[in-house]
Amino acid sequence: MSEVNRKIHVVGINSYIFGDLPSKLQDLFVKTENIAVPSSYFEEIKSWSENYLEKKKSFFSSNSNNELVKWLRSQKSDVILISRGDPLWFGIGRIILENFSKDELSFYPSNTCIQLAFSKLKIPWQDTVNLSIHGRDSTRLIEALKGRPSNLAIITDSNTKSLEIIKKNLSELNLIDFYDFWLCEEVGFDNEKIRKLNLKESLPSYISSLNIVVLIRTKKNYSNNNLPLFGISDHIFKTFDDRPNLFTKREVRVQILADLELPKNGVIWDIGAGCGSIGLEALKLRPNLDLVCIDKRIGSKALILENSKRLGIKPKLIFEEDIINTLNNMNFSSFEKPSRLVIGGCDKKTKLQIINKLSQVMTIGDIIVIPIIDIQTIKDLKEELEDKNFKTNLNLIQTYKSLSIAEGMRLEPNNPVFLLKGKK
Repeated sequence: MSEVNRKIHVVGINSYIFGDLPSKLQDLFVKTENIAVPSSYFEEIKSWSENYLEKKKSFFSSNSNNELVKWLRSQKSDVILISRGDPLWFGIGRIILENFSKDELSFYPSNTCIQLAFSKLKIPWQDTVNLSIHGRDSTRLIEALKGRPSNLAIITDSNTKSLEIIKKNLSELNLIDFYDFWLCEEVGFDNEKIRKLNLKESLPSYISSLNIVVLIRTKKNYSNNNLPLFGISDHIFKTFDDRPNLFTKREVRVQILADLELPKNGVIWDIGAGCGSIGLEALKLRPNLDLVCIDKRIGSKALILENSKRLGIKPKLIFEEDIINTLNNMNFSSFEKPSRLVIGGCDKKTKLQIINKLSQVMTIGDIIVIPIIDIQTIKDLKEELEDKNFKTNLNLIQTYKSLSIAEGMRLEPNNPVFLLKGKK
């Protein structure tokens, strides 16, 4: 391969002021004749030629498309391509690398807009989830929001429609109150504006096309005064930070609670309780029930206690241990026998052991509900329940949630769950 003599210098900037450039880059602009500039701030950069650059320059208005690539290829001498922030971070760098050899490219990154935004907000950003919906669909945004990260930074498209999509997605996923919504416009430039928006109100009438959004998880004191009687929103429950979706979603939870046919009095066991969403909502519906939560994950007891406070209720017992240990060590003469039992979060062998052990102390009218995602386990569990004199039925719960995208709306499927119910 012949050596490439000309260079494409891809320069990231955070200011329209020539004097803010390092002296090395100022010299590069002085000696380079051909300069490509994004059309959104073409006039600001072109003014450098009159005030700071001695020789006359040839400026090309860039829209980051095929015309830009053609123009770059047509140049026989060195050129400068201006970008914002870091060209290799959600920027023009990817397109340039796809069309030109690395030998003819040099990159000069500046601070990213998100880095600058967090410095203005005075918030650490090492754990932030960063993504772009600039010229992209919002699939990654939806997936990121489902993970409920502590901070989420979003490079938007150059119109307010993308802001409306973010707002709608937060509402559709019941996360409006979960995050503070910071709109950061022209970060690092003279017209910089950073403001926290109330998403229950309309978006501002004027928003700069150069904007990003930063979502910061709120530190909120939850009150149980405004909770619904039935069907508590998922975002109310605190979950494991490393597995935020590890709990029973609202659509499945309400069906489990219905299948349990909750009595006014009695004992309910929630095995594999996780953050306690099923058992705690059952206790909120029937405050006179005694709730026993069991989960072997480290930290589950603290989660259940926190969620108990949020719902204004109190379980009778919480065991942070393997259910088999609980069953082996208990004395049923002094231990409350379950009249309602939910079995989740364990393998088939463990579920069979639980049914075998607890069915012996359950009486006529008592109910077991088992959420199942592994279809291969259904037959054995159903037969075990029937062998222990439980009348069974099986339901498949498959729900869809509408989510806004640039083209309008799509239906997002939730994971299907089989509910196996046994009534003695």
